[in-house]
Amino acid sequence: MFLAVTALGTVSCNSNDDENGITVEGITITDDVDCCSAEEALQVYKFLQTVKIVPELSTVMDEKYNVFAYSRTGTLHTGYNDLYFVATKRSSGNYVKNFDITNVTPLMYMVKMDMSHSTPVAPSVDTFDESRLAVKHGWVSFLMNTSENGTWTVSYDVSVLGSKGGIAQQDIAVEALPDGQAWLKSFKAGDQTYFLSLVNPTDWQTGTNTIQAYVSKKSDPITTAYPLATEVFTVEIDPRMPDMGNHTSPDNVALTLQADGSYRGTINLTMTGLWRIHLTVKDAQGNVVAGGDDMEGGYSSLYWDVTI
Repeated sequence: MFLAVTALGTVSCNSNDDENGITVEGITITDDVDCCSAEEALQVYKFLQTVKIVPELSTVMDEKYNVFAYSRTGTLHTGYNDLYFVATKRSSGNYVKNFDITNVTPLMYMVKMDMSHSTPVAPSVDTFDESRLAVKHGWVSFLMNTSENGTWTVSYDVSVLGSKGGIAQQDIAVEALPDGQAWLKSFKAGDQTYFLSLVNPTDWQTGTNTIQAYVSKKSDPITTAYPLATEVFTVEIDPRMPDMGNHTSPDNVALTLQADGSYRGTINLTMTGLWRIHLTVKDAQGNVVAGGDDMEGGYSSLYWDVTI
């Protein structure tokens, strides 16, 4: 269901705090066993000022609850996208702490081929952090943008305090990344296809940065969301500047699997501009399974492009 966004989803806070709670756009958020305290609500509000609503992925449940979806820009693009969800009581505007978002399923319909496929998705939508209990976080990494060749829909289920609902195959636009940005690449190992989703490289600055990515596996059937790979890999990186003589940088550390399911390492970017991050993927035994075709010359068939 498409939601007409109201002030309940885009509140702006004033300083009218009192013993009954916190006043937001004329609505007093009071103590409610199902909802945030005034202080928790303030933390949620502050966070929501850093993101923007995705109206197409927001909905109303039983005329009792609003469920709002957010991304960094209010839009979606190819490659990795953070998604955040917040539920509110329509009667009071209070943020509900306990709600569940499940079965997030993006689906692209390929017009000329008359077939559909999904894309890499976070294994679950979880509480964002302990100071913002009413914010849930997940991610989707779109394989390609919306075009005349294919269109995207997104579905998900939601449960809020006994009410169940969600959205079913809601049309959504997925934009192409600008030139000089390519954050999602695939590789094959044996008869399986895997996807490398680079996380938010626009946050990087010159110097040393943490590099984070996810390795997902094409599902069967391909219309189900692509899960994280259960196989363990190491992703070696060799960043080069193709516009600056293809020079590299020192002190880079390969990405390895972390407890949260992501892969993390260290990348050193010595100046601004286009960086092509050449990749060599090795399995748990150290065998090269993808990329690394000519790493001595600074080239690989597998790479991310990032411009800082």
